[in-house]
Parts: sequence; C-alpha cells; structure tokens
Amino acid sequence: MTTNDILRRIRYVFDLKDSDIKDVFALADVSVTREQVIAWQKKEEDEAFISMTDPELAAFLNGFIALKRGKRDGEQPKPEAKLTNNMVFQKLRIALNLQAEDILAIMQRVDFNLSKHELSAFFRKPDHKNYRECQNQVLRNFLMGLQRQLRPGDMADDA
Repeated sequence: MTTNDILRRIRYVFDLKDSDIKDVFALADVSVTREQVIAWQKKEEDEAFISMTDPELAAFLNGFIALKRGKRDGEQPKPEAKLTNNMVFQKLRIALNLQAEDILAIMQRVDFNLSKHELSAFFRKPDHKNYRECQNQVLRNFLMGLQRQLRPGDMADDA
C-alpha cells in the first residue's frame, strides 16, 4: 500500500475532513496546507496528485496518536524517515489503544484469520527471531475491518 492509500483509507474510516487532517498534523508539530492534503488524496493519474513521503505519513500517524490518546508532555516524537507496514500497524494500534483480541476481532469482520502468535510477530522488533513483515494484504484487511466496525452502514469496500 502506498502512503497516499493509507492516508485515504484512514481519512475515510474515521470520517476526517481536510481541516481535521491539518489539525492532526498540527498535533505532531507539523504544518501542512489544505492544498497538500487535497493533492495527497487525488488518484495517481491526476496531474494534481502529490505522492506523500514516509516522514509525512509518520507525522500524520504521530498526530493521530496524539488526537486519540492525548498529546505527550515535552518533545513530540520525531517522524520516522522510512515507514514499514509494521510501523503503520503499530501506530494505529497505539492510537486506537487496541489489544490483540480487539485486532483479531476487527480482522474477523473481513473473514481474515490470524492467530495471536502471527499477530504478535508483526509488533516485534525487526531483529527478533519471530519478527514477521506485515504484508499489504494484512494492513488492508485491518483497515477494511476498522471500516466495517466504525461505519457499519457503509459497505462500500473501496474507500
């Protein structure tokens, strides 16, 4: 999944307006313009499309954590230079304060079965022997499950 896809899906799942997205970035001490937010949401074929960088998505996710959990005292976390699906998944897990059982239940909403052990492997450090790389399919299904949980009347699966 591209950074733009992830932003679009999160925006849709949580029904965030352009101004809300700007506010989320502000919580991470990052300033973005409404034009940037709009350009990130365009389709790749559109000439106004701008590809979102990993540090920009990381800043958004850090702000999303602050929005959902409250802003940390002191210095805010610095956005990572390179994001992996595992890091995106972990940041969403933190923001939504989800336990393993919660995530497994979300995945069940889209008939995607994972064991607790498979799930925990995504949240380990990359050098751990049981670490497992989170594939696009897993992240996509998690976001789709969130959509079905938070927007049950809206069964359009292509956000």
